[in-house]
Amino acid sequence: MTPEEVFLKLVHGVADRDFDALPALYAEQTDVRHPMNPYGDRPLLTRDALSEHFGVNAPRVVESIRFRPENIRVHQTADPEVIVAEFEYAGTVLATGAPFRAPAIFVLRVRDGLIVESRDYIDHVAMAKARGQVGQLVEKLQEPAGAPAAS
Repeated sequence: MTPEEVFLKLVHGVADRDFDALPALYAEQTDVRHPMNPYGDRPLLTRDALSEHFGVNAPRVVESIRFRPENIRVHQTADPEVIVAEFEYAGTVLATGAPFRAPAIFVLRVRDGLIVESRDYIDHVAMAKARGQVGQLVEKLQEPAGAPAAS
């Protein structure tokens, strides 16, 4: 698969709640980071770590929101393994029916059809708001710098 095809499988798989299939899109050894995550950027360096990541986060997503990727724009780079993908997750808050949008940019390196490196930049405030977690986010932001990350 091309980098663009892998990206599309990833974002549509998340939207379709196919969390069990997502780790197979990644190499056994990978480097996935969320540099703008207000809860801390915990690098995911293996397929097993990604499987755990999706397993922990899937229930939180399934219980609170439904969404789909929209406004997808994939930019090719001089490196054939690397793409920059701009998009939005657009959806509905299940508890209220309110719509939401969360813009995102993923920078992916795909080798032999598998993600070997990814930097995922997403509007975490919009996602926290949609998932009813603004209070939890505010608490995290009020912690002193250097405080241990919550699990």
